[in-house]
Amino acid sequence: MTTEQDNADRKESLEGEDATEAPSEATETDRVEELEAELGRVREQLLRTAADFDNFRKRSRREIEDARLRGREELLRDLLPVFDNLERAVVHAEQATDAKAVADGVRMVLKQFSDTLSRAGIQRIEAVGQPFDPNFHDAFQQMETSEHPPGTVVAELQPGYMMGDRLVRAAMVMVAKPPTKTEEPKGDGAAE
Repeated sequence: MTTEQDNADRKESLEGEDATEAPSEATETDRVEELEAELGRVREQLLRTAADFDNFRKRSRREIEDARLRGREELLRDLLPVFDNLERAVVHAEQATDAKAVADGVRMVLKQFSDTLSRAGIQRIEAVGQPFDPNFHDAFQQMETSEHPPGTVVAELQPGYMMGDRLVRAAMVMVAKPPTKTEEPKGDGAAE
């Protein structure tokens, strides 16, 4: 009877193994389906995030361009009165007989223009009498002179401008250099 008992025990243990294997396969299948569903959710979330980022990038570019255009419009709005006064000065100059009055009018418009640039944060670079600085000056020419130290700006051919800390245009300048030394001719001794 022991063999029958052993056979019965083995049969039960084999049936138990089959019973445990079946739930194991079902659990793995459920787990795979769960992971695939999670993968699908993560993929959708990633696509939404990528689309949101793309929309953000496009909106940022649009906002930057709009801000740039608003800045230009604001500066143009400030400059239009200067332009209007220049047109008036031209009409007046054509009819005027007094050159001094025309010059005074043009001077007033130039001051208005300078004030408008100052309000916009644009400043003219002071160049004449300053040491040459390649960060702010563009040397157009050198001039031999003993009146100014070498490397000093002696004339401004075109003004330079800064907007805050940024260089808008370098000043085109003439820079002093020492005169070339020419040897004086030696006499034949007549001055002795």
